[in-house]
Amino acid sequence: MEMPTFVKIYKNKSVEEFKPDPYLATIMNCMLWIFYGLPFVTPDSVLVVTINSVGLLLEIVYITIFFIYVQRKGQIKVINWILIELVFLGIVATCTLLLFHTHEKRSRIVGILCVIFGVLMYPSPLTIMTKVIKTRSVKYMPFYLSLTNFLNGLVWVTYALIRFDLYVLTGNGSGALSGAVQLILYACYFKSTPKDDEEKPNHEVQLPGYNAPAPPPSP
Repeated sequence: MEMPTFVKIYKNKSVEEFKPDPYLATIMNCMLWIFYGLPFVTPDSVLVVTINSVGLLLEIVYITIFFIYVQRKGQIKVINWILIELVFLGIVATCTLLLFHTHEKRSRIVGILCVIFGVLMYPSPLTIMTKVIKTRSVKYMPFYLSLTNFLNGLVWVTYALIRFDLYVLTGNGSGALSGAVQLILYACYFKSTPKDDEEKPNHEVQLPGYNAPAPPPSP
């Protein structure tokens, strides 16, 4: 669903004012949910691992395209954050496996972290949402990404209710809410977006995140 944004970036050979924040946040989110769903942390969570693995792969492709066309300052930011995320994940994995020896304790600790990063991931386009309100233009807030966030959140909320997984429910509930707010903003400012902003439009984007079970796009 984010593909139109990156088709636009590729055609223009520039990221313009699109931000990498949602994609960086989603990468961290997906990695944590994959770890959460592993057998030695939370048994019988194949769906969580599978969906977030797909989400992680897509986000890596997206951030790679972004990296190619962003200026050097932006490239340094992306590299630094990716390294920080990998180091953090390594610390979480090491501490979880060495300090906690039951599935219940491991899933609780990792689940809480997943919820925290899930909550951070969904509202990550807040900088863009603020820009939309100030400029009264949805040019840099891709519609399909907001729609995906909303639907993804709803689907995972349903999954969480069926399995009664509090961590998946909490993280994705905030995601559904965030996606709804973005869609409302889009509806409010779509008409006021200058025509030249919409010229390459409805096929190209109009919006910038994945969750999983949080994910992926993750529980």
